[in-house]
Formats: sequence, structure tokens, C-alpha cells
Amino acid sequence: MTENAQQQPPAPNTELPTQYAPADVEGPLYERWVERGYFEADEKSDKPPYTIVIPPPNVTGSLHLGHAFEHTLIDALTRRKRMQGYETLWQPGMDHAGIATQNVVERELGKEGKSRHDLGREAFVERVWQWKAESGGQISGQMRRLGDGVAWSRERFTMDEGLSQAVQTIFKRLYDDELIYRAERIINWCPRCLTAISDIEVEYQDDEGELVSIRYGEGDDSIVVATTRAETMLGDTAVAVHPEDERYAHLVGREIELPLTGRRIPVVADAHVDPEFGTGAVKVTPAHDPNDFEIGQRHNLPAVAVMDEHAVITAHGPFQGLDRLEARSAIVAALRAEGRIVAEKRPYVHSVGHCSRCKTTIEPRLSMQWWVKVGPLAKAAGDAVRDGRVKIHPQEMEKRYFDWVDNLHDWCISRQLWWGHRIPVWYGPNGEVVCVGPDDEAPTGEGWHQDTDVLDTWFSSGLWPFSTLGWPEQTESLAKFYPNSVLVTGYDILFFWVARMMMFGLYAMDGTPPFHTIALHGMVRDQFGKKMSKSFGNAVNPLDWMDKYGSDALRFTLARGANPGVDVPIGEDWVQGSRNFANKIWNATRFALMNGATVEGELPDAARMSATDRWILSRLNSVVAEVDALYEDFQFAKLSDALFHFAWDEVFDWYVELSKTTFQAGGEPAEVSKRVLGEVLDVTLKLLHPVVPFVTETLWTTLTGGESVVIAEWPKDSGFRDKAAEQEIESLQSVITEVRRFRADQGLQPGQRVPARLTLDGTALAPHEAAIRQLLRLQPEGENFTATATLPVAGAEVALDLSGTIDVAAERKRLAKDLAAAEKEKAQATAKLGNEVFLAKAPDHVVDKIRGRLTKADEDIARIQAQLDRLPQA
Repeated sequence: MTENAQQQPPAPNTELPTQYAPADVEGPLYERWVERGYFEADEKSDKPPYTIVIPPPNVTGSLHLGHAFEHTLIDALTRRKRMQGYETLWQPGMDHAGIATQNVVERELGKEGKSRHDLGREAFVERVWQWKAESGGQISGQMRRLGDGVAWSRERFTMDEGLSQAVQTIFKRLYDDELIYRAERIINWCPRCLTAISDIEVEYQDDEGELVSIRYGEGDDSIVVATTRAETMLGDTAVAVHPEDERYAHLVGREIELPLTGRRIPVVADAHVDPEFGTGAVKVTPAHDPNDFEIGQRHNLPAVAVMDEHAVITAHGPFQGLDRLEARSAIVAALRAEGRIVAEKRPYVHSVGHCSRCKTTIEPRLSMQWWVKVGPLAKAAGDAVRDGRVKIHPQEMEKRYFDWVDNLHDWCISRQLWWGHRIPVWYGPNGEVVCVGPDDEAPTGEGWHQDTDVLDTWFSSGLWPFSTLGWPEQTESLAKFYPNSVLVTGYDILFFWVARMMMFGLYAMDGTPPFHTIALHGMVRDQFGKKMSKSFGNAVNPLDWMDKYGSDALRFTLARGANPGVDVPIGEDWVQGSRNFANKIWNATRFALMNGATVEGELPDAARMSATDRWILSRLNSVVAEVDALYEDFQFAKLSDALFHFAWDEVFDWYVELSKTTFQAGGEPAEVSKRVLGEVLDVTLKLLHPVVPFVTETLWTTLTGGESVVIAEWPKDSGFRDKAAEQEIESLQSVITEVRRFRADQGLQPGQRVPARLTLDGTALAPHEAAIRQLLRLQPEGENFTATATLPVAGAEVALDLSGTIDVAAERKRLAKDLAAAEKEKAQATAKLGNEVFLAKAPDHVVDKIRGRLTKADEDIARIQAQLDRLPQA
């Protein structure tokens, strides 16, 4: 498992600073990696490809903990695959983020007292490009801080010329295949962003409103309907009832008066109406409700729009010019004055849609828009997972995916914005409609004009796995790196982005899905499991933690919390703990180098090794196999935890400590152990590198003299196992752990030396007496040795003379006092839990707390009694 360098490495430099300073190391190291081209990908290479795209962050954005989390996982995967000999491409880039970017630039214009209309479309778009050049993309620098090993020379932007050509190409193909069409439908309209948004860009939350019941018509010809949006009644064109509802059978086909308007509207029978809900009658407003629109289509009802794009009432009458919420109150007041209000429920909590970007309440609105006919595309996306061409990990997320793609509605792809890919359709003076591909000439002449809308941002980012590789051109990069090996992304954009990429990839690439595996992760939350948000006051800038603790510490903390598909809690004290781990790696490696640890020469035969050497190499190979299996299953938390405990507990706290005795004794055993320690550090640093790249690079190059661990060979399990050595060292650990625990219980200081007699004959521990005495601070028994405490452990016996170290009488008195307190606590808890009145009245959490106190009291009693039993008689 030694480094397979192409040439003999120079002798390692074993000098390391006394302390690890991430701020001094990380920046220069990263620039060196980039300058040497380690992260670039060669499409001409004969190495097997391994491709991952970055979920393109918005050009308006900056690195948040969610980015840092996701990037850490992707970087770990790609660094490992690079070390395994793959031609690795981690594709970077950014999304133009239509609505978000336009909003940012419009806000900047607003500070100058201008709007985009003052500039005009062409000048405004130029202004956005200027903003992008000056202020956008700061996330690229932050990615470098984190250590992202992306192929920077391939960085793309969704508005690049090549990607724009891809967008125009696929639009044209879909249009020609009649999978894109233009139609007047009800859409989700944001009165703040002034654009349509798709269903998945609507966030629903429970809002307090009012439910009013209104009487339409007079006497026997009257019907009561209930609504939370009274302002829309101005656009009602019918009342609907169920065809089998006998209460209203006499009214079906007749007209009743619509209050406040002077209009008469029909009563229609439609199976959509639930006769058991409310009064069994519903108002029908085809221009302002998706269900009402469908009813209107079935019954040829007119659609009367009563609001403009700002959600201001346009209907003639006293309410014209009022905002929708102002109109709601005014209309209810007017209806109340006419005696039309039958009932009012206030507050009435109900689910209301909001724009995911600006949080404005969505207004359903009838509008002419462009749509993708998703039926055949969604079926293909579902089939690719069902037939195993694409794996979703964790598998339980498949149901969520199928629930979505199997029930997709047609996708509204047009946005009433200026920033984005403009829809490539021209309209002629005589009603002509021409869709223009990238190789087509746009129509010219009087009366011809291009559609003013742009495409939904997710339309272009849905092409990301292949547009970034040069599609529609059949490039070498496309042939080498498509499909992607894996997509790593959050479950929250399974519908926004993943399903779009699946549909477009299968369509554009002749049935080849865009990736083999979809690995879904959860969201980063605070240490209490609460969503991070500026409004909650718990949002964290990851740069602050990287400045304070180092990038490796943040990365390791995030990876250690990354269980597939599960949200990740994180707190600053956890990052501090990871910083301590990085320092432990540094200090232990520095100590090992100072004591001669080396990778030079072949690894000695097992016959020349001590049991300690064989144990650590056996454990090392087991960990290599375990980490490999966990990587393949995307179990980042488990592999990080396995590496943490192996490195800290087994290598640094046990093997390094046990080796000290060997090093001090010198001779061949010491030389063997130095080479074994070098091997263990070499492999351990390589295993840790994908997650904590900076500290491991510094230590590995110092240890081995190699060029870079980034391009080192990933460790392989040699198959070496020595169960006997593992059992022997486990027994040794048991002795040391048990005696340490006893010493601590007796209040002895860690460095305090105690006379002891070790009875190890006939056990596997006999060769380890020197190590046991050194680690436990046990001195020879001497002439006046008196065994005041005897500990039988692992078949051996350790007798200690504590007569000169502790006041036995005082210690017994102290422990007796602690025992009495524990027994009193137990009695009180037992009495409460035996009181039926208390159990009947106390809340569950209070009862649970009392049970916990009882459990702890039992544990304390057992522990204290064991300490008393071990003490000699006073």
C-alpha cells in the first residue's frame, strides 16, 4: 500500500511547524493545485471517466452552509475517484437566475430613481451583464476557500453563447415535435415579480384569512356560496352544483343575479363539485382559479378578468383601482350592506400559495403562455428509474420521485422578464408564427417581432449535464463525459431540477439518461434541528467558521453529519471539535516524524513485526475496505466517523503510544515499527484526504516527499488480517483502560506513579509489560510492596499499592457520603414512581425525567460500591 510514484521521491522533509495554522496553508495550497492542473479533465485520456456537475448556484448568490455541505460531498467523491485512476470531471458553473437577478438589478436602478422601463430592454440587459461582471459570481472565490476541486477552465454560465445555442436548439426540437405549445391557461402569477411562475416555485403556508358565505339570487332562486377571495366574485360567470344534488335541480340551466354587478349568471351542473362540502354550491371564476377554468372550459363559460398584473381591480364600478386586499374588504362591506352576507368566519386559517422568491401571495391568473407538454417526457423519466438505468439513493426517495413525475402537469416555461433566454419565436403581421433554431434566419420585415417573454431558468439548467459539454455539437467532451456518473443534490430540488434534467437528457440524448445515480442529501439545520434563516437569527456564514477554525474543520463537520437523504444539524462547537481533530492529526504526525516514522523501503515481513505492528496493519486494511464500501453507498457520515475513530483512537491514542516503548528500546523492532507507523500514516492521510484535503496534503507531502496527495494512488485493501494480534491488543487495551478508570476513580493524577505487581505469565500480555507500566505510570513493586487493590483483567492481574498515594480512610468516608446521597436520590425517585396519583397527573416528560433520575441513581450506586470494594480496609 505504499505510494506508487512514477519516480523515486526525494527524501521527505520531516520538519513541521509546532502548530497547524490553516490560514497560512490553505490559500497557497489550493492555488498550487490549480496551477498544476490537478482538477482539469482530459477528454482524450484513456482513463475511465467519472463526471459530476455542480448544481449551478445563482449568479446572485454567495456561499451558504448548504453550498458548503453539498460541495464537500461532491469534492470528496471526485478526489477519491481521481486517486483511484479515473479521468475526473467536476463541472463548475453558475445559473443566470432570471427572476432573482432581475430583481437585484432593478433594486439597484431603484436607488437611482429609475426603472428598467426607463432604460429599455436592450440597455437593461446590458446593465445586468455589467452587474454580473462586477458583482456576480463571488461564490467562485468562496469555492476556492472551501477547496473545491473543479475544472475551472471549463466553467460555464447558463447565458454563455454555447449554452444559449443549446437552449434554442432544444426549444426548436420540442416545438417541431409538438411538445412545446402556446395556450391561454390559468397560471401562478406573482404581482410583485410581475411574471408567471411554475407550480414548484409556489410555497404554500397556512395564513389567517376570512371565509364569507354570500347569497346569490333571490328567494327560492337563491344559492349560498362560500369564498376566501370575495374580490374575485366580480369575475364570476356561473354557479356550479353537482348534477345529482336534488336541492338545486330546479335551478340548473337557469340564471341568477350576481350581486353588486347587475349581471345574471347561469347555474351549471358539474361533477367536480362536492355536494357534501359547505352548501354544495361553488362560485365559478374561470379567469382567476384553475379549477374554475376547467369548469368554464367544460361549459363554454366566458372568462372575465377583473385584475391587472399588479393585482389591482380593473372591473368597472366602485372597486376599480383598488388593490385586491383593499377590494376584498370593500366588497364584503358592500355585500353586508345589501344583506347578502349569510355567515362570516374570521380568522379562517387556510393554505395560501406564495412566491418562493419574494413571498408575495400568488394570484391565479388567466394568461397566454408557453408550455411544455410533459406527458411523454415525464413517462420516459419515470421509466428510466423503474427499469434500473438510473438509481436513486437512498432508495426510499424513489416514491417521492414517482409521485411527482407520474402526476406532472404541463410546465409553463414563459416568464415575463427581460433577463434570460428569450423565446425564439417570431410573429408576423398576418398572424404567422415562426420558431427559429440557432442555424435559422429570423424573419425580417415590417410587422415581424420576437416574443417578448424569456424562458424559465429551470429550462436552461435542465440541460446542464450535456449543454456544458458542448451539445448540440457532438464534441469529444460529450462523448467522454456523458452521462454523468452521479448527481449529488438536495432532495428539495428533486422536482425543480432533477426531473427537468431527466426529461431533457433522455429526450436530447436519444434515451440515454443524464446520470447513472441520483444521490440525494438533506438540508443543513442548526444544532437543534431548526431550519437556518436570517429571520430566525440562526443563519451562519460558513466563511466565518472557515476563518476561525479552517476549511478542513468545516468540511469534516459537514461530512460527519451527512446521512443519505437526512437533514444535517450543525453547531459551532462541532466545528471546533473537528478543528481539534485536525490539530490531533498534525501533532501526532509531527511526533511520528520526529521519532523516525518513514515510508522508505519495503514493508517488513509480518514475521519481523510485533503483535502491535500486526494489529494496526490488520485494522488499517479493515478500515480501507470499510471506507471503500461506505463511499460506494454514499454513507459520508459513517465513513467519516470510521476514519475519525481509527485515526484518533487506534492510530494516535494507541499505536503511537504503544510504539514509544519500542522506539526507546531501539534495535530492529524499533526500525520495523517506524516503517509500519510510516505506512499507517501514509494510508490514513490518503483515506482522510478527500474530506480534509489541506492538512492531509501538508502532512503527506512532508511524510513521503511525494508531489501531492491529490494525485497519489488511493489505498487498496491488501487482504492482510491478523485476528490473533487484534485479540491480543484488545486484551492489552482492556487492561490499560480498566486500570486507568480505577486510578481516576481513586482520584490519582494521570502522571502520578504507583507501585504495582503485574501477573502476566501464561497470557498474551507478557510481552507488553514495559508498555503497560509506561502507559499506566506503574513503578516496580519494591521491598515494602503491599497489594491494597487487585484488579483481575483479561486473564491477567494488576496489584496496586495505594498506601502511599491516597488516604484510604478519607477516601472511604468521601465515597460513603456519595453512596448515601445516591441511595437517597433512588429512594425519592422510587417513591414518586410508585405514587399512582403522581403518575396520573404528571406530564409525560416529567415522569420520564424521574425515571432518568432513578436510572442514574442505580448507576451511581453500582459505581461507588465497586470503588469501595476495591479499596483496602482502613
